Amino acid sequence: MSGHQSPPDADTNPVGSTGADTGLDGASPTPAARSLGVADRLAYALFASRADTRRHERDRRVYRGTNLSIAFDLYVARVHAASWLLAALGFALVIALGTALPAGVVEAAAGRVLRRLGGVGGVPDAIPTNPRLAGESVAAITMVAGLLLAAAVRLAVVYVGGRYLRWLAAARRSDVARTLPGAVRYLHVLASGSDGRRAMLERVADTDAYGETAVAFRRALNTAAMTGNVDEGLRRVARDTPAQDTLAPFLLKFREHADQGSDALREYLAMESRMLRNRQDRERKRAEGFLELLAELFVVLLVLPTLVVIVLTVMSLISPGLSATVRTPLGGVTLRAATVYGSALFVLLVGLGTARLVARLRPPDQHVDYRRPPGTAATLATATTNPASATVVLAPVGIAALVAALSLGVDSVVAALVGYVAFAVPIGVVAVRRARIDDAKDHELKDFVHAVSGHVNLGRPFPEAVEHVARDVDLGPLDGDVADLASNLRLTTTADGVGDLRTAALDRFVDRVGTPMAEQTVGLVIGALDAGSDTGVVFETLQGEVGRLYHEKRALRSGMLVYVAVGWTTALLVIGIGVATSANVFAGFDRLSAMSDLSGVAVDAGAIDIARDQYRVYVVTQATMLAAGWFAGVASRGQYEALLHSGCLVAVCHVVFAGVGLV
Repeated sequence: MSGHQSPPDADTNPVGSTGADTGLDGASPTPAARSLGVADRLAYALFASRADTRRHERDRRVYRGTNLSIAFDLYVARVHAASWLLAALGFALVIALGTALPAGVVEAAAGRVLRRLGGVGGVPDAIPTNPRLAGESVAAITMVAGLLLAAAVRLAVVYVGGRYLRWLAAARRSDVARTLPGAVRYLHVLASGSDGRRAMLERVADTDAYGETAVAFRRALNTAAMTGNVDEGLRRVARDTPAQDTLAPFLLKFREHADQGSDALREYLAMESRMLRNRQDRERKRAEGFLELLAELFVVLLVLPTLVVIVLTVMSLISPGLSATVRTPLGGVTLRAATVYGSALFVLLVGLGTARLVARLRPPDQHVDYRRPPGTAATLATATTNPASATVVLAPVGIAALVAALSLGVDSVVAALVGYVAFAVPIGVVAVRRARIDDAKDHELKDFVHAVSGHVNLGRPFPEAVEHVARDVDLGPLDGDVADLASNLRLTTTADGVGDLRTAALDRFVDRVGTPMAEQTVGLVIGALDAGSDTGVVFETLQGEVGRLYHEKRALRSGMLVYVAVGWTTALLVIGIGVATSANVFAGFDRLSAMSDLSGVAVDAGAIDIARDQYRVYVVTQATMLAAGWFAGVASRGQYEALLHSGCLVAVCHVVFAGVGLV
């Protein structure tokens, strides 16, 4: 592709399509519907031709499975433009530093680099070792350094651009593996109705609970709309999807069996559903094994930094170099201090990383995404039941607690922790309260489906069956939602006068219940009934699906409690080590450091400062509390409960340290 071509625009694709659908190879531009920005046009004109080089052949193949909303050549142009821009900034930074620093510093640094290179071997005599570089100017030195940095930055940015595509493809492949079994079970129920394969695919594509599988179906339908052939849409998605071991063979076999008739398709979907369920169970067991290994590694990584800080403090008695001040751009700092605060940062990063991994290991159908309602009044009204609303409402409370602590002369680290606890704990309490309500609704949902199924099997229409259940069955926290569903099913028209009554009523019911299990199960009913599927078959399948999902949810909850205990046990262990060391060990070594000589062993008299070293242990211990709390909370129910666990551990740690007079 040459640089004089017109740039593609993502907005020219059909509704719901992506840039990957723009051509047979996923890279051909579409006619521009509206102009791109000036920066994109300039980048496209200069660098679009790079997309056709051999360097990006693999990137082009990977791109097809990323679902990016821009064409491949525009993506490559943006990456190369960013690489040149950052390279120029790096070059300018080096030149600025070279100009600002004294000439002797630059020349000495360059001389040390050259001497080191000369000592490697190979060309020791060919490289001058004089720090002044045989009379070369400082300008030449900075120019060379700037060019080297610019080249390195440019190569790194291009490399990262390619890795980003692979990361997107891997994320989509993982999501498809998790959502495809549910989508296939849905298709199996739909196959008992009168809908054709296009309508069946559309119903799955419109269900957000099926994640990237639904996205893939939408792409197939968009391609079918352009080519007039559903088979062609399925073939292209099967070719381009990153899930070549799961989704690709399913789409091709789905196409083949659909051509053979509804009976063949229904039998294939039943068999495929069983196979994917078994595969999903195996994947879940592998995830559990990985989680066990992760938990063991997590314990080691969290305890180790505290031990390192303690050992360095003790070693500083006989190694004065550990307390020597090293000058940095941020000022003077000792090796011990750098190690302590570096350890605290390391612990925080470990906590964030492990929490993210645990969250990714949690099945998507067990993940609840709370959304804040629009409007200030609605946010305030739902702050006690919706963690997303509570986050917005309580943010000023955390800031106020921080400011109040600072105004009282509290240390900045302690003040920040006070603000964090004031913000995190109430949100976590709201999240736990909401989770218990959701758990109770899911439990009653199983009974609701069983009761409705019994009435449907007796020949009653669906609206009448729901009305009987709402009147005769005690469903606890689900009573209000079921009563609302029964009332809406009695209406003659929808609120806007458009659309199917049952669909609108069931959609409202799903929104009111607000749990993933409700969306997956009741959503199945919506599509199946609209497709003309046999009501008895639908509810028979639904009973099994609800029971399976509820069992998986309970099993996951029970299994994750082990890792909640791991997080808390690790945190309490570190608190015990930190308090015991600060209260007893440091005092003994402080007395030892007061001696200038003990049995012929020189001791650094200033190595131990009890107040300083106790504070450093406190900082590292609190960092461990945050990390352990994030791990335990995400393992329990998710990000909002992570705030509760981390906030409680921070408070416990501070109370213990303050109780023994260490802070």
